Amino acid sequence: MKNLLIDMDGVVLHDNSLIPGADHFLHRIMKQGNPFLFITNYPSQTPADLRNRLMTSGVDIPDKHFYTSAMATAAFLAKQKGKKAYVIGEGALTHELYSIGFTLTDINPDFVVVGETQSFNWDMIKKAAGLIMKGARFIATNPDVAGPSGSPACGALCAPIERITGKKPFIIGKPSPFMMRAALNSMNAHSHNTVIIGDNMKTDILAGIQSGMETVLVLSGVSQMTDLDQYPFMPNHIFDTLEDVNIV
Repeated sequence: MKNLLIDMDGVVLHDNSLIPGADHFLHRIMKQGNPFLFITNYPSQTPADLRNRLMTSGVDIPDKHFYTSAMATAAFLAKQKGKKAYVIGEGALTHELYSIGFTLTDINPDFVVVGETQSFNWDMIKKAAGLIMKGARFIATNPDVAGPSGSPACGALCAPIERITGKKPFIIGKPSPFMMRAALNSMNAHSHNTVIIGDNMKTDILAGIQSGMETVLVLSGVSQMTDLDQYPFMPNHIFDTLEDVNIV
């Protein structure tokens, strides 16, 4: 039986509305007993928050089935030297760092960690850049520049800090293979028996290919058939929506 990593936005949900038929697929894999995780690059929501998003659309999935770039960031930092970080981000990210024993501070931090926040400002840019120039290591939860509704995401917040410091962050989220490995480790799964289902060639499908997984592109979100000739790689399977996926 195959393990499944399933992107959320554009695959299961549009904003907070269920994509028609997604519930049929989810009920099927739960009945079959497929191990699965919803995997999202957005670090500003906890598994409980994400569960609530699905519940409002009529599907109840336990918290244990959600994995975020904030969780992957904590998994990465837990194995690094240093336990202090200056964080540009909101509750879900700070919660994950507290949970691994980090101190959040702007006094001689080992890391500057950028996630997402609606209160991003000039002082944050100045402080983050200054700390990085003094030697703090630059970490980004994900590379996305905008969320599904067009709101600025982590990549956009990192951009001015990169320009000032001349340093690029180590990126945790998709398409980084690190997030794929962290998600697989959390469910005791292996890439050779795992399928990733996503709507974005640049993140979901590339992440799966780089991690040795079987890949499924659904056309209910970002990438469309007309976009495929832009890429030197292809997904293993293409379906219109999640409901149509019939390989698991």
